[in-house]
Amino acid sequence: MFRAIVVAEDLPAALTEIDDDSLPDAEVSIDVLFSSINYKDGLALRGKGSIVRTLPLVPGIDLVGTVTASKSPRFTPGDRVVLNGDGIGETRFGGLAERAKVRPDALLLLPRAITPERAAAIGTAGFAAMIAVLALGDAEVSPSDGPVLVTGAAGGVGSIAIALLAARGYTVTASTGRLEEHGAYLRTLGASDVIDRAEFSEPGKPLQTQRFAGAIDSVGSATLANVLAQTKYKGTVVACGLAQGSDLPVTVLPFILRAVTLTGANSVNAPIELRERAWAALAEELDGVLLDSMTTTVGLAEVFGVADRILAGTVRGRTVVDVRR
Repeated sequence: MFRAIVVAEDLPAALTEIDDDSLPDAEVSIDVLFSSINYKDGLALRGKGSIVRTLPLVPGIDLVGTVTASKSPRFTPGDRVVLNGDGIGETRFGGLAERAKVRPDALLLLPRAITPERAAAIGTAGFAAMIAVLALGDAEVSPSDGPVLVTGAAGGVGSIAIALLAARGYTVTASTGRLEEHGAYLRTLGASDVIDRAEFSEPGKPLQTQRFAGAIDSVGSATLANVLAQTKYKGTVVACGLAQGSDLPVTVLPFILRAVTLTGANSVNAPIELRERAWAALAEELDGVLLDSMTTTVGLAEVFGVADRILAGTVRGRTVVDVRR
């Protein structure tokens, strides 16, 4: 028997004990060391949205652990591995348990430069942030082109995106709803300027003053529309969240008259090649001490309180779950 958070039919998520037979059949068996709490996990733990699509289910869209058995030639017992997305915590059993069985398709060997706890702190949020930063680089948005905006800046994606962009030499503008509370924190991460999210949250003109060479947006809706309207000629905006909403009230004018590009960062279905590239870049570029400064660690029984706070928008940075606590 081992501990796990389980979401069951007509029951709220609860910490309980299950056995190995309760896990779905999959090629790689893992002793889980760490998971994390993301916005999706908050929804799953509190029965909101439509995140959980198979019942019963162990939530947790991130997983870091040690392989105990493998039918895949890519992995052997003792390997340290990391998994983000790929349906875990949504349609497949996830990381909020002491053991897991997963398919090998999106599973990666943990880079030696990253400890298991820091890998969980990076999690889906940091993985998505790295994909977004890579997308800006691939679009040839360079530091000399002007400032890059990060919305939802105090959240997990935003916090890590700021650190990564600053490390690459970009001038970063951070947008947050709590200037006094988060301003100093965001500057510590590397933001050169911190502005109020209210500047973007209401409907605006389809074309506005050109301010940003690029942006990483985790908010969506009117915020993303205004960001597009303020993006410079041939700039690129990477969408990776929908905290304000999934709608996009925008015209074609930024795309036609300014050749702005809107692309997305999909951390769930990312191919293995992109996963390997992103994690290799994280191992090389992300300051571990800076990551520690934005990370809080909790035990498995504490995830419900974190879920409430993350849904209320009061969680800053990253929350790691030590499933052995």
